[in-house]
Amino acid sequence: MLRMSKLTDYGIVLLTHMAMGVEGALRTAGELADASRVPLPTASKILKELSRAGLVISHRGRHGGYSLARPAGEIAVSEIIAALEGPVALTECGEVGGGSCGIEESCPARGHWSAINDTIQRALELGR
Repeated sequence: MLRMSKLTDYGIVLLTHMAMGVEGALRTAGELADASRVPLPTASKILKELSRAGLVISHRGRHGGYSLARPAGEIAVSEIIAALEGPVALTECGEVGGGSCGIEESCPARGHWSAINDTIQRALELGR
């Protein structure tokens, strides 16, 4: 079974809570943790990663918090997954820049995996 990590699942939940609010509104990690029931340390870790990836903006200071970097409808699920797990690929040979598979060059299934990975990537890009 293919599955996202719990952190990625939580990341999508946190961003969904941000998207449900007023566009451009600041939300603290604590507010988002309370609203989503994601533990605060986990929410803080995820928000830092999403900030590094440019999906949210961290606003410092007494009245700081996090806001979406762009409208929610412009953020694809594939971007969230890539920010928290790395590029989407089912197999080593499907990774951008090539994987570390020892038989990659002679593998007769390689071309098929590439097409499958591309299809999944496109589907996840539609998930906005």
